[in-house]
Amino acid sequence: MKILIFLLLPVLFLISCSKDQQINKLFRIYSGKNPGASLMVIKDGIPVLIKSFGMANIEKEIPVVPETNFRLASLTKQFTAMAIMLMIQDGKICLDDKLKDIFPDFPDYGKNISIRHLLQHTSGLIDYETLIPDTATKQVSDRDVLNLMMGVDSTYFQPGTQHRYSNSAYAVLVMILEKLSGISFSEFLKTNIFIPLQMTNTVAFTEGKNEVSHRALGYHIEKEAILFSDQSPTSAVLGDGGIYSSVYDLYKWDQALNTNTLLSKDWFLEYVKPGLEGYGFGWHIDTYKGKYRMSHTGSTCGFRNVIQRYPDDNLTIILLTNRREPDIEPLADRIAEIFFNLQSGK
Repeated sequence: MKILIFLLLPVLFLISCSKDQQINKLFRIYSGKNPGASLMVIKDGIPVLIKSFGMANIEKEIPVVPETNFRLASLTKQFTAMAIMLMIQDGKICLDDKLKDIFPDFPDYGKNISIRHLLQHTSGLIDYETLIPDTATKQVSDRDVLNLMMGVDSTYFQPGTQHRYSNSAYAVLVMILEKLSGISFSEFLKTNIFIPLQMTNTVAFTEGKNEVSHRALGYHIEKEAILFSDQSPTSAVLGDGGIYSSVYDLYKWDQALNTNTLLSKDWFLEYVKPGLEGYGFGWHIDTYKGKYRMSHTGSTCGFRNVIQRYPDDNLTIILLTNRREPDIEPLADRIAEIFFNLQSGK
């Protein structure tokens, strides 16, 4: 990657010079000694803009660099969905398989919940966050989420009839994958996605079992005070938000999606087919300024992230930040507008 970036330096310089003032103004609150941001814009398969702002670790005064790994939060869902799709492509599971068929001890309501429902947030599963006792001191795991689902006897609605965003569903998907593959979610991702794509610094992080290199810590701002805010009771749940990665590694992920490296063309089309409310498998599918878009945001106690892919225009925006606020989707929208104007000559 460093060799690639070195070869692209002339391109990066020409484009970033013409847009530096606009981009730097957008990122003013992430600069200096503040919690930071990492940005990459990819056009026609080339990283045409890579910028870093602020601090990855304020206490140790470690700045954000392109190698900095941020907690992806719900950007993780596209990887969880891809892992399930790889299992489907290999014939180990089907989209219409039901939850109770996989876990015979699951309550009877699981007879009506399919893998597709889980992937597209149409399962109606109860939000696990609402079931965690206020007195809980131990972080919740994906297995804990499955057990919580087994402890209730109903759903919010009949599966498949409505869309309700569900972190519970993506934690349950991890437990399905682990049961049918016989290995941990972290190991499955490493073996089947991260190593093949040379995403060498990306990891589904489990405290005490693996490490995050070049790790950004999470923060939030309260009355101008910067407060440490890196972990919450749900931060150990992997399927809905536990991956750490950098813009460098996510560049490799983006290029793999462009080239059907992991999934055949037919299965990839299934992966991005919009369901209710325009949600595919780990991606929101919509249009912005009349342009087809695949996107997702991720937010947790100390991180806000977004990926926007415009496949028809060969444009991708990857933006990772280590602060809880503000919402950064409008920021990514503005960057997209800047680059679309560049391409259209306006």
